[in-house]
Amino acid sequence: QVQLVESGGGLVQAGGSLRLSCAASGRTFSKYSMGWFRQAPGKERRFVAAIGWSGGNIFYADSVKGRFTISRDNAKNTGYLQMNSLKPEDTAVYTCALEDRPLGGTNWGEYDYWGQGTQVTVSS
Repeated sequence: QVQLVESGGGLVQAGGSLRLSCAASGRTFSKYSMGWFRQAPGKERRFVAAIGWSGGNIFYADSVKGRFTISRDNAKNTGYLQMNSLKPEDTAVYTCALEDRPLGGTNWGEYDYWGQGTQVTVSS
């Protein structure tokens, strides 16, 4: 089993930045690809970004490309999502997930482990 704990969410004004962290325990973090997803109130969960187990093979949803950066530190068993130029439409619960494959996917159902999520609220 793998346990994931997100942190770093909060309230920020439009144009601001937040850095989310995803701390993993229980298994070898470096053997999993990682993804970030978000779900706004009343909307479906959507893919945000993914990174392969070695730190390569990064890709983003079009809505965050150029503003968000996904990264990982396998030595610390932690993944990150740096979010810049935040917009009110970025408001959502952000959840990290791990997939037992070298490359992360965009489908929530592909992932094997999920965190509880952290709230990000962007005010206008």
